Amino acid sequence: MLRTIEATIDKEGTVDLLETVKLETSHRAIVTILDERVALNSSRPFGLCAGEFAVPDDFDEPLPEDILSSFEGS
Repeated sequence: MLRTIEATIDKEGTVDLLETVKLETSHRAIVTILDERVALNSSRPFGLCAGEFAVPDDFDEPLPEDILSSFEGS
């Protein structure tokens, strides 16, 4: 299983997780250190992909039974 958890790391390398993590056993972790110019809580600009795709008119309609059953494992 792979989970992404946001954290900060200070100059001494101390990692501060921004959410509580409870694990039953020890796990390995892969850390990606982002350039400090990247804002941690910045939101994406509205309309970033404008014109690149269209949402179909039936987007909110219920899924056909055969597709729905494949999600439910039946």
